[in-house]
Amino acid sequence: METLFTFPPHWYFLALVCFRTARWDRATVKKQCRSVSGLCLFNLLVITMLGGRSSLLFTCSPGELRLGGGPLSTLAHSFFCHFPGCDTGFGKVAAHHLDTLGLTVYASVLDLKSPGAEELRQSCSSRLTLLEMDLTKAEDIQRVLQFIKAQTVRTGLWGLVNNAGINTTLADAELTPLRDFRSCMEVNFFGTLELTQGLLPLLRSSQGRIITISSPAGNMPFPCLSGYGASKAALSLVMDTLQYELAPWGIQVSVILPGYFKTGKRMTGTAGKRKAQLLAALSPELLEAYGEEYLEDINRQFLASMKFAVEDLSSVVESIVDGLLSTRPLVKYYPGRGLGPMYFIHHYLPHTVRNLFLKAFFINPKLPRGRQPKAAWQRKHLGKTSGPRVAA
Repeated sequence: METLFTFPPHWYFLALVCFRTARWDRATVKKQCRSVSGLCLFNLLVITMLGGRSSLLFTCSPGELRLGGGPLSTLAHSFFCHFPGCDTGFGKVAAHHLDTLGLTVYASVLDLKSPGAEELRQSCSSRLTLLEMDLTKAEDIQRVLQFIKAQTVRTGLWGLVNNAGINTTLADAELTPLRDFRSCMEVNFFGTLELTQGLLPLLRSSQGRIITISSPAGNMPFPCLSGYGASKAALSLVMDTLQYELAPWGIQVSVILPGYFKTGKRMTGTAGKRKAQLLAALSPELLEAYGEEYLEDINRQFLASMKFAVEDLSSVVESIVDGLLSTRPLVKYYPGRGLGPMYFIHHYLPHTVRNLFLKAFFINPKLPRGRQPKAAWQRKHLGKTSGPRVAA
């Protein structure tokens, strides 16, 4: 079976602890650390020792699953999970999967009449309850909190899966309006934090789980995603802090950092509309400095990069399930392709190498209009030459 997780390079050094448990000689371990092949060996051994047990969770039928030694079928009545952001992508697929495993799921959606909500309504059992919630509206959050508290006052709440997230702009930080930074922070950080704080009393009582979908964009400077990346960086940091602070209460906190997945048509389907809105919001000075063709090229490259996106979301769903049901959930999950090399390049190689990597696999912005040689820009866009024409 293919392993569920890809570990970033700085986890390789945690293998020292595993090697001691496996009775490896420390001198041999240090010798292996000095070679590149040793890093590959570390990767293999860490995945074998840490990832192998999680794979077993999905080799048996739902009735045979175990948590703490008991069959899931006998514990299903106490497994109440709240799952915001289930309209599309990871949320919709994972909510459906958790329902098939016998868990009681409260799935929050932005619109109860959306196609995603209707699909969940048709395909899931009565154990799944759809709730309408906009994370930018405090009254929506409070209404959902009161409903869940009323429903779980006797059974308790086992898990919270923070999945909701948005990205409103694909452009340089200088070109991104402050309102777009704020909208990303409102949904991806403040709304998620308010919901998490509101459910912590229930999670303390059950000694439950918090699973949060973040992004590698919160760890690395992906071009043209500064607003989204900043919100995910804040989210990851606060969840890492909660992981430490909530340990005395028995609450286990996990963060999932997925690779490049195709989670819906929101960004691709509205790229033209978003670009037009951004152009309308730019000052004449910025538009002259960058040029409309600069933004068009960024959008074109983003759409082209979608060919690298993975359509199969099962590895992310399996990470969510493992975080909720495993007796020893991981603090970080890295489902997806190529995350190991990407984190290695980011943490251990010069930033110039990292920049080349991002240009090759994500977006390589062209020179803004203000940095292009004037004559070259005129020839390309106006059909003019830099000097007078000479008659033959």
